[in-house]
Amino acid sequence: VAGVNLPVFESYQDGADSYELAGLAKGGQQLKRLKANYGKAINMLVELASLQTSFVTLDVVIKTTNRRVNAIEHVIIPKIERTLAYIISELDELEREEFYRLKKVQDKKKKIKAQKEALQAERKAK
Repeated sequence: VAGVNLPVFESYQDGADSYELAGLAKGGQQLKRLKANYGKAINMLVELASLQTSFVTLDVVIKTTNRRVNAIEHVIIPKIERTLAYIISELDELEREEFYRLKKVQDKKKKIKAQKEALQAERKAK
């Protein structure tokens, strides 16, 4: 699984086989078969332990991921959306202020131009 370390257990046998020469009348064969079955059971238990540990680990990772997803959906995204809405409203306000300022400058220029034209008309009339 990506980004998750899952433990894998392995069985091992320590020591030598002490029943190599055991049994003359089928006792040794039964011990050998019992030992083989016991080894298989141990291997299955080790595999089961590996799977159970992997499931527990994955459960913890899934819960953590769900908490992160919920935090992103319910906290971070709404916060970013509110910030974005605030920035947009501020930019709109700045745009309106700039538009109003430009209109005032144009009106002032028109008044100055009208005054100059009126002054020139007065001079020509005299």
